[in-house]
Amino acid sequence: MSKTKDSLELIRNIGIVAHIDAGKTTTTERMLYFAGKIYRIGEVDDGTTTTDWMAQERERGITITSAAISLRWRDYDINVIDTPGHIDFTVEVERSLKVLDGAVVIFCGVGGVEPQSETVWHQADRYHIPRIAFVNKLDRQGADFYAVLEEMKEKLQSPIAAVQIPIYENDEFTGLVDLIKNKAVYYDDESKNIVYKDIPREYKEKASKFRDNLIEKLAEIDDGFMNNVINGIPITESDIIAAIRKHVIADRFVPVLCGSSLKNQGTHSLMDAACDYLPSPVDVGEINGLKTDGQTPQIREMKTSSPFCALCFKVFTDSFVGKLYYMRIYSGTINASSAVLNATKKEKEKITKILKMHANKQEIVNEAKAGDIVCFVGLKNTTTGDTLCDEKNPIILETIKFPEPVVSLAIEPRTTSDQEKLFIALKKLSEEDPSFKIVYNKETGQNIISGMGQLHLEIMVDRLLREFNVEAQIGKPQVTYKETITKKIEVVGKYVQQTGGHGQYGHVIFLMTPLEKGEGIIFENKIKSGAIPKEFIPAVKEGVEEAAQSGSLGGFPVVDIKVTLLDGSFHEVDSSDISFKIASERAFKDGLRKAGPVILEPIMNLEVIVPNDYLSQVIGDLNSRRAKIGGVTDKKNLRIVKAEVPLSEVFNYADILRNLTQGRASYTIEPSYYDKIPVELMTKILGI
Repeated sequence: MSKTKDSLELIRNIGIVAHIDAGKTTTTERMLYFAGKIYRIGEVDDGTTTTDWMAQERERGITITSAAISLRWRDYDINVIDTPGHIDFTVEVERSLKVLDGAVVIFCGVGGVEPQSETVWHQADRYHIPRIAFVNKLDRQGADFYAVLEEMKEKLQSPIAAVQIPIYENDEFTGLVDLIKNKAVYYDDESKNIVYKDIPREYKEKASKFRDNLIEKLAEIDDGFMNNVINGIPITESDIIAAIRKHVIADRFVPVLCGSSLKNQGTHSLMDAACDYLPSPVDVGEINGLKTDGQTPQIREMKTSSPFCALCFKVFTDSFVGKLYYMRIYSGTINASSAVLNATKKEKEKITKILKMHANKQEIVNEAKAGDIVCFVGLKNTTTGDTLCDEKNPIILETIKFPEPVVSLAIEPRTTSDQEKLFIALKKLSEEDPSFKIVYNKETGQNIISGMGQLHLEIMVDRLLREFNVEAQIGKPQVTYKETITKKIEVVGKYVQQTGGHGQYGHVIFLMTPLEKGEGIIFENKIKSGAIPKEFIPAVKEGVEEAAQSGSLGGFPVVDIKVTLLDGSFHEVDSSDISFKIASERAFKDGLRKAGPVILEPIMNLEVIVPNDYLSQVIGDLNSRRAKIGGVTDKKNLRIVKAEVPLSEVFNYADILRNLTQGRASYTIEPSYYDKIPVELMTKILGI
């Protein structure tokens, strides 16, 4: 690759995403090793990998927090984010995909397209992230590259084709066929070098078939490529690479590679593919945003010459330098000691340091530019999802949407001296992780923490004890319920106080309407006559949002209601923000009581992989847990049961399934939606 290219064309910002235990961290470790970034390969099982640096990650052998690292391959600078595979930490995948230009999706050669594989694939679909696929662990017994390929076509509904196929000798994975070069690829003992040979005779027919399939797939989506095929014009290696790159960047094609990261096979090709096929910031071209009015669209070109703008996608507390603000810089150049505008909060911020991150190691740099992923130090009021930009050229980038937590537990300090430490620690953890929520229950006097699952909360509690030295008493995990209404209703809220001198006067009329699942609380102002002055409307909205934090039945958060401000009145002297806020709270609470309130419970997507001998026991047990069985499919000698089941019914499902199947079944579970609970359960929850 010529070095005369624009430096931005030689940048790749990629994420490594997959189902748990597909080999993301192992693959990342090999990429660092072969790029010369590290000189000894760490192993997940030994707790010695670069990107799994937290104590909890090394002990459990899982990735918990996304880690950013940089490496150089050929002439390219590759910024890599290694993400967790466990559904409890899906927020880490969500925020990483938001700021990345491309993704490597890893599939297990034995497990195939597992539930979290589908989840991350659809997350990438939502953000229109170009991707390449890597079928890993082909050295394992039971690995079947071709079965995984067919499963990908069936489940992911994406235009895919293999660009490599595996070579086995005496049932041992020894190399692969590069269908583009039409050569066999082998690795020496140290796997530092690649050896190209002629394709073994027994693989020539299969290689020809899959190469033809690759060319047909490209011809289907590329008129120029199709024209060459029809007219018999020879298809060169560079033609295929150019066509793949063009359509990967357009998110219209996914090439599938293969290998075994643990055995150091296929990683070189994977890094080559990331450089050859995945987009640079120049290919992405521009980023969409809004002006500071929050409504007018604005576009910013991804160039170093454009005004500076960046998105904060993660906040992390470092014991030495304080808070680290992970930033994706989309345009411009920024120096340490620069003043910038937080356009989201309309506040000025000062950057004191810029750090290039290598997992938990830091390198101080003087400047950062478009395409970089770096950390800022010194910010005061920035949080995840905020846009930082040039004060003279403000822009607000689309923020990151995070899922609602589904599991809660009570946490209290063991001693009064731990009270303040607990509060500070919880606040820091919630700033780092937007899916980790803290609420103080006035009735019980307890702190209630909520997260994406039992493992999520377990890790957070462990961090409280280890990192913040907080001794705390922990309650049992509980389901996070919510409330909503079932009827449309018009309500009036009034707050009038006359105490001599200035009084208080606020008067609002709302129309409260039930919404579809997952729409949250929507506020709309339909006053056009000036019945309530514009300056009081934000206070009305704030009153609604605060009232929605606690419902009328069990005090659970309220969701899926549209509140339309229809009318009201004001007093020229006595009206104020606080009077309209209180009037709004009263109207909302009154509407909740009168509009058929119900409690909602989290429903989970459950997938159980079970030997056929235990299928009837598993289905019978799920039926007893209010599950809706979605289907049962075959996978080799196993059955896959898909179901929707209330979270409250499967809190201890790991133990239940182990006992039902003598430990021979496995399962995955993830939040799906909230739904009304049966009346008999509602009375039990409310204790009435």
